[in-house]
Amino acid sequence: MTFDDEIDYLEPGQEPDGDAGAEQGQLYEHFRVEVDRGQAPVRVDKFLFEKLQHSSRNRIQKAADAGFVHVGGRPVKSSYKVRPGEVVTLMLDRPHYDTTIEPEDIPLDVVYEDDDLMVINKPAGLVVHPGCGNFSGTLVNAVAWHLRGLDSYDPNDPQVGLVHRIDKDTSGLLVVAKTPEAKTSLGAQFYNKTTHRSYNALVWGNFTADTGTIEGNIGRDPKDRLRMAVFPPGSEVGKAAVTHWRVMERFGYVTLVECILETGRTHQIRAHMRHEGHPLFGDERYGGTEILRGERTGSYRQFVANGFKLCPRQALHARTLGFVHPRTGRQMDFTSELPADMEQLVDRWRRYMNANNDITTI
Repeated sequence: MTFDDEIDYLEPGQEPDGDAGAEQGQLYEHFRVEVDRGQAPVRVDKFLFEKLQHSSRNRIQKAADAGFVHVGGRPVKSSYKVRPGEVVTLMLDRPHYDTTIEPEDIPLDVVYEDDDLMVINKPAGLVVHPGCGNFSGTLVNAVAWHLRGLDSYDPNDPQVGLVHRIDKDTSGLLVVAKTPEAKTSLGAQFYNKTTHRSYNALVWGNFTADTGTIEGNIGRDPKDRLRMAVFPPGSEVGKAAVTHWRVMERFGYVTLVECILETGRTHQIRAHMRHEGHPLFGDERYGGTEILRGERTGSYRQFVANGFKLCPRQALHARTLGFVHPRTGRQMDFTSELPADMEQLVDRWRRYMNANNDITTI
């Protein structure tokens, strides 16, 4: 586990905030180092940055400011200068977790597999990779079980395994590399944007056009650390992101769209669509569980509520995945049909639209 991983465990998806860590009671030691006798006085954030190869100085500073970096048993700020003989510790508000990935007998929908890779159709609700609050029962644990008889596959080796991820409550296609060579090749294709990925999403509202492109940097929302926000293209905040979309079917108050990713940022489609005023239907984190369009009647509110129950997640599905096979050089293209919850949800809106001909589609 890296230092960054440890800091990530403070809160699911959040950075430390103020002195919260120091105020939460018992703290647990996750890292310890004694300052060398010949060490000249140096800021503790710089000292730890030099000692920990996989850390970032910014995250070390945030941990210190939150009260999790201690010297001599007392919390210090990032500007504190360590001296020879002092003991620096990282103290977190929860016990140290063993993040070793163990095989677990979890069903997998494998749509393709050979000696180099496997393509999986992930159901909604399955976490992809172990993390805070989900240290077992993930797709990675399931893959480890599926490949437990393959001596060359080590689920704890970062040179093999998942090449990309999708959110817990998003369904659809993922590719897993069985060999380091396959992961290097597939990783390069994702980095160079030569893969093809399209998603189907049911979003609130209508569109005046049939196609469009959303460009805007995506970074952590400063008002809600569990959510991503969109910033102006070319700004120093966030990472560049581009989503192409086209209307597949209009239902007046909601629209079924296809989204093609040019980049693959965290929550990219969810954040981009919310930014455009079209949150995904059922996406609680991005405002999609409110009735954003439609009538004020009780029957309509009940209709929408039933839709939320039918598909209790963001209505987003990774439908297609295309890449060049790392060994054969052959183009590989896969398609996953809408899962039952989304298919039934779309059908309900289709029937509602047909029964209410006065609803405008533009």
